[in-house]
Amino acid sequence: MSGESRVPRFRRGVRFRYDQVRGAWVLLAPEKLYVPDEVAVEILKLVDGERPIAAIADDLASRFDAPRELIVRDTAAALEDLSLRGALEL
Repeated sequence: MSGESRVPRFRRGVRFRYDQVRGAWVLLAPEKLYVPDEVAVEILKLVDGERPIAAIADDLASRFDAPRELIVRDTAAALEDLSLRGALEL
């Protein structure tokens, strides 16, 4: 499966939500807590288990008026990192 056609989804037991106490979006995983930066939050808001990386990048490129090639590269890298950390499946 090519990079852009991969469909990210949260792993079983992982939750992405806004934490009122911290005043920030967090990824809660068994025995782990991640506080993603602003860019990662925008990417993670689009992870629904159905949308491929290409569609996520298209959405972000149009909303932020940025070059699609750059958005695809950065989005894929961020999702790959979270996959290696055990938060996502690709």
